[in-house]
Amino acid sequence: MASLGKLGEGGMFRRLLSRFSLYHLMVVALMAALGIAAKTVVTPLAHMITGPLYIPGGAVAGGFYMLFLVLAVSLTGVRGAVGLCGLCQGIMVLALGGAGSHGALSILTYTLTGLSVDAVMLLMRHRGCCLLCCFLGGVAANLTGTFVVNAAFFGLPFVPLMLSLAVAALSGGMGGTLAWAVTRQLRRHGVIR
Repeated sequence: MASLGKLGEGGMFRRLLSRFSLYHLMVVALMAALGIAAKTVVTPLAHMITGPLYIPGGAVAGGFYMLFLVLAVSLTGVRGAVGLCGLCQGIMVLALGGAGSHGALSILTYTLTGLSVDAVMLLMRHRGCCLLCCFLGGVAANLTGTFVVNAAFFGLPFVPLMLSLAVAALSGGMGGTLAWAVTRQLRRHGVIR
């Protein structure tokens, strides 16, 4: 714990974490873990469909596991929750390896994906509270993830890249919509406020 204090002595790290209660940090960590777990199951299934079409499997499967990023903000209501969730995912994937590992670039690819959702929420002045912001958050997450991974690794030509980005936007929007539906049900039953 002392080393965490030293990291935060500059103030930025400490200020970032001071926004989050213990409950918020637990939700962020849980959403990060669930997103990585879902990715290991869903991505191989998506590769069977997308492989012959030369579309990266993450563009299709991303909508399902990006819903956990949107849930991070809709369940906590705290700005920066999704960026922190993405950073946690990058660290987990880097430490554990497996599906979705991009080596040291994992920190960058996962964090940028989370920050894109935070940017959408900031621009809209929302916090995962409605269908529109959850939908657009899912679109932003999957578009960013697909684009960054393509730029770093695949280098798809223009037409396949546009096709994969279109699929990513649709899939991400569906994931954001599902995140909104889950949040609405949890609110309806009094699990969260």
